[in-house]
Amino acid sequence: MARMHMIFRTLWHLWFVGRRGTALGFGDVGRSRFRVWPTDMDMLRHMNNGKYLSIMDVARFDLLQRNGVWELFQREGWYPVVVGQTISYRKSLNPWQRFWIETRILGFDEQAVYIEQRFVRPDSARRPEIYARAYVRSRILRRTGGVVPIAEIIEKSGANPAELQVPTEVLEWGQATRLPSTRDAATSEWD
Repeated sequence: MARMHMIFRTLWHLWFVGRRGTALGFGDVGRSRFRVWPTDMDMLRHMNNGKYLSIMDVARFDLLQRNGVWELFQREGWYPVVVGQTISYRKSLNPWQRFWIETRILGFDEQAVYIEQRFVRPDSARRPEIYARAYVRSRILRRTGGVVPIAEIIEKSGANPAELQVPTEVLEWGQATRLPSTRDAATSEWD
């Protein structure tokens, strides 16, 4: 049932929420609103750590829809895949709480697109407070096979790399956590 819940939540955002959202530029911050549902919780009665990653997917699609990149993907026969992500948790999200996810495309390296996502709620002074923060490394693939080169993504999306800045530590994380290409051997051997 929890998996089906994500399909409904995703479709709701794609068909209704994203279409009503304001248009965004490529480097703008998208804000997607959510609520902690019973299907999001674990035995400790707060949002399950794995659910954060699933909801981040929905927020990324919301951003792509609102900044026009999703239309480009549909037209070109492209689709995004996550190749790496890391998340740090600061505070728990509890049942029925409203929160939003702020999503922003940070930029590129020679192979991937980097995205930052923050889970946010208002603090006691009504200022946005970060509950969790994640970095996502994504590749863009062709439905016909193969990887879309970063230069082609930049050209067709209208992104301006000079306006985007991936922090050095995020690029280092991306480099340190890469797995071998699918064309190379990746034998599981423990030391």
